[in-house]
Amino acid sequence: MKQLIEAIVLPLVDYPEEVRIETDEHANRIVYKLFVHPEDRGKVIGKQGRVAKAIRTIVYSAAGGHHQKKTYVDILD
Repeated sequence: MKQLIEAIVLPLVDYPEEVRIETDEHANRIVYKLFVHPEDRGKVIGKQGRVAKAIRTIVYSAAGGHHQKKTYVDILD
């Protein structure tokens, strides 16, 4: 999933070297924490959150068949 998120996010940002993804796995869920440069946060979130919603939709559908756990994507500083 990390590679999928990177493949989606890296072309969107101006500072690709500062993109970092951490995984926080629990018994019934997996949280992917996406860290980007503060100037890139708006590009990753998009107008009215459309880009973030699209990223989450792609990751959720890909993870649905792969994991038996609930998957979340958080965009952080």
